[in-house]
Amino acid sequence: MIDPAAPIRIARPSRDLAAAERFYVQGLGLHVLYRALAENADEHDLVMLGWPQAAWHLELVGGPHLTAPPTPTAEDRLVIYLAGPVDESLIARLEEYGGRRVSQGQYWDRWGVTVADPDGYRLVLSTRSWTS
Repeated sequence: MIDPAAPIRIARPSRDLAAAERFYVQGLGLHVLYRALAENADEHDLVMLGWPQAAWHLELVGGPHLTAPPTPTAEDRLVIYLAGPVDESLIARLEEYGGRRVSQGQYWDRWGVTVADPDGYRLVLSTRSWTS
């Protein structure tokens, strides 16, 4: 059986790692947990972002050897449950660092704010809470 507290890594490609990093670090407030540059043609550059004590992190891969370009859809979402209102200054920062506020449909528009990151993937800041 898998421990429900096991750490989770969410990985996806990025067209521009520097732009994505600015969005998630300067915009959202995540930390750079690890960074690596490709050393040969069968590797890619990567940056791992998250909060130091969180049980998850976001791994973004890119660079000249990226074999799977980003293909985001409206269903590709990272949802963060804030359990309270979304601070408008946070939305402004996300937009300043390459994000674009978008509609995510009736449910998510009612329960939060959605911002497309520089690659077009959706970040939903939900006003709801989540408990397992």
